[in-house]
Amino acid sequence: QQVTCEDSGKNLSNIPTNLFQNVTKLSLKNNKISLKDSDKEILRHFINLTELYMNENVITVLYNNSFCSLTKLLILDISNNRISTVHNAAFAGLNQLAMLNLSYNRITQLDSDVFTSLKSLTILNLQYNSLKSFHIKPPLKLIKIILAGNPWNCSCDLLDLQIGLTASNMTMENENSTTCTFPNTQKKFSIKTAANQPADCKIEEASLENTITSISATELESSALLTALTPNNVTGNNGTHPEFPLLGKSWTFLVGVLGFVLSTTLLIFTAVKCPTWYHYLISYSHHRLEENDSEMSEQEFSADMSSLPTVSGTNNEDPIVTFEKIHAFVPEEDGFIEDKYID
Repeated sequence: QQVTCEDSGKNLSNIPTNLFQNVTKLSLKNNKISLKDSDKEILRHFINLTELYMNENVITVLYNNSFCSLTKLLILDISNNRISTVHNAAFAGLNQLAMLNLSYNRITQLDSDVFTSLKSLTILNLQYNSLKSFHIKPPLKLIKIILAGNPWNCSCDLLDLQIGLTASNMTMENENSTTCTFPNTQKKFSIKTAANQPADCKIEEASLENTITSISATELESSALLTALTPNNVTGNNGTHPEFPLLGKSWTFLVGVLGFVLSTTLLIFTAVKCPTWYHYLISYSHHRLEENDSEMSEQEFSADMSSLPTVSGTNNEDPIVTFEKIHAFVPEEDGFIEDKYID
């Protein structure tokens, strides 16, 4: 028995709750439904649903398990919405789904795992989205696929789709209008017949794998070095041995920044202090005169005067004349250097 419910064009923002739960065909097109969590809860009651039409609504994202209770669903039409993101498990539970219409949306990327749960899917409509590449992953066994109106990039990323289109019994509808947009040399060529050599793509993949391998080896060596330098355990207060967490890559950046700051500070400090150090080194051999030194000089002078011989019959000035004669030689150096510093 087929039970049809038609709620199209009623400006609905939510799925009505007063619908018969035994409905098999539900049409909610041309409304303002965004498929919120409350809408998904209502859909879970329609376990007998085989056809669901939600085209021309305002759905933007298909979250995981959006239709998980509709195990008998055969046709799902969610075209002419605003869908830009499709999560990997958005169609989980739709084991009987045969036709899926996602046309006239804003989808830019579809992961190959999105359709792996759709083992019965035979017709897939993806026309007029923003797809540049698409991968067909087993066990997906399509009979008809519609891909026109997308900006396809006919490079190695599209090789998987080309092989799937030519090697299987899959029919691509509107093949003549399903053309490449990039690169310019392939423009207006059908994506099925675009010149894309598998050998060239294999060479590119091999070089890419080598690059990834070398990067992985470098990261492995770095992690091994960190593991060797990091102690395995430390005895805690409770007698346990908690392991240290592995250091992240941010510590190298932090060390670099600290080294740069310290070296810059040292250079600035050296540049400021160099003139002071230079003057200090130049004047290092100078010795400042002190009052004690002058007193010692007077004492030495008095000692020299006392040791001079006296001449009888002379007045008080004779010893001075005798002193001048005795000390008529070159005076001894006193160890002081006259320069601007003494002045």
